[in-house]
Amino acid sequence: MRGSLTIVGLGPGAAELVTPAVTNALKHSTDIVGYSKYIDRVRHSRGKSFHPSDNREEIDRAELSINLALQGKKVVVVSSGDPGVFAMASAIFEVVDKRSISKEDLPIVVLPGITALLAASARLGAPIGHDFCVINLSDNLKSWDILKARVIAAAKADFVIAFYNPRSKSRKNQLAEIYDILRETCKSDRLVIYANSVSTKSEAIFETTLSEADASSVSMKTLVIIGSSSTKKIRNTGYVYTPRYSGLEKN
Repeated sequence: MRGSLTIVGLGPGAAELVTPAVTNALKHSTDIVGYSKYIDRVRHSRGKSFHPSDNREEIDRAELSINLALQGKKVVVVSSGDPGVFAMASAIFEVVDKRSISKEDLPIVVLPGITALLAASARLGAPIGHDFCVINLSDNLKSWDILKARVIAAAKADFVIAFYNPRSKSRKNQLAEIYDILRETCKSDRLVIYANSVSTKSEAIFETTLSEADASSVSMKTLVIIGSSSTKKIRNTGYVYTPRYSGLEKN
């Protein structure tokens, strides 16, 4: 029997935000591979073999999923959000490239999911209604100098900036340093949004300004959004949006 490999995104957390295509792929799988916390979200699936692993074992997880599929299994690899955004799709294709695995050897399908940024934006209104960028603040796979250079470039270009993985137990000071960098480029009233666990029971969204932003209240579960010079909050509504006509302005 020919196997298959499907890489899926489970969305930000709420079951109703998992797409029908992802639900169907999980239903017809034989094996489900993923970070243990994401595997827990699909444990209700019956008749499956589950292969949980630690968060930083992406390449081992990719190797396992590919090997299972080549053995004839119908493998689904789960990620939170979208699998192509700082998640498992890139790791799997890295292994495919290294091992020179062809489409004929192994068909691979990537099914998109709703990212934390899209879910948070929907809650707020339309903060990414114009040009934006997304930066992973983890320096595990890139240097801190490169990361800072990208933040400076994004700020100078007046993008809305979303930060994934902004702070962890081993990275307690980097976000504060990023705020200092942004304060040198942007006005102090620039809108800053903290979105935690959007679409779950633990959801919490806070708004502040760049001058008042406190990095100590941020965790790995927080999505940080820095507005552009045009991003604004509509008075008496709570809605936040970035106008469609936004252009590069003095910060």
